Amino acid sequence: MKPALTHLIEAEKKAEILFQEIENRNLVIAGKTERELNNEVFELAFELFGIRKFWHKRIVRSGKNTLLPYKENPPNLAIQEDDILFFDFGPVFEDWEADVGKTYVLGNNAPKLKLKQDVELAWKEGKVYFDLNKDKLTGADFFNYTKELAKKYGWEYGNHHCGHLVGNFPHEKLLGEDEINYIHPNNDVNNDVLMSAKDINGEERFWIYEIHFINKELEIGGFFEQLLS
Repeated sequence: MKPALTHLIEAEKKAEILFQEIENRNLVIAGKTERELNNEVFELAFELFGIRKFWHKRIVRSGKNTLLPYKENPPNLAIQEDDILFFDFGPVFEDWEADVGKTYVLGNNAPKLKLKQDVELAWKEGKVYFDLNKDKLTGADFFNYTKELAKKYGWEYGNHHCGHLVGNFPHEKLLGEDEINYIHPNNDVNNDVLMSAKDINGEERFWIYEIHFINKELEIGGFFEQLLS
């Protein structure tokens, strides 16, 4: 039997193929709505992999909607000529979850292009920090570090957490919405659980790391997430 991490990495690789095909087919264009683009990606996932299963709601956010975290359900916007948008998709491949988020920019707006670049750079920087310190980090430690990363890059952090556990579908129904399952400011040493701690069955836990930087004055946000493998 393959280790859980191998399954998760394979699922993420397939999700990356999905995103690459979104780019190859030039699906991210002005004029269509967020919902239309969302549906196109849903059908593309079925065409490529035969999947209809997503373990969380599929998100396409553009314009001012990019300010909003996952739990919000804003009005359906049309994508503009000089827009910024991001995807947050959680396709399930053979009962293993992927969770990948990426930001796209239409046009040459300098702050939007910088934001797209910064969320990717910050994710990589955060992963290096995690790899060096994971045996002593709580969720609160890593969240606070990530908030400081946002300041370092000149942005505000846009969510109340910066990641969560991921696993075999449907892990969220088994684990629930407890803060202990998130990289959350309340997931601290008082919980006596480090991010490297095993689960209740003694198995290794795996984390999705999210970067969501925003600028409220400019009404823009950027998002990037992947597996911390």
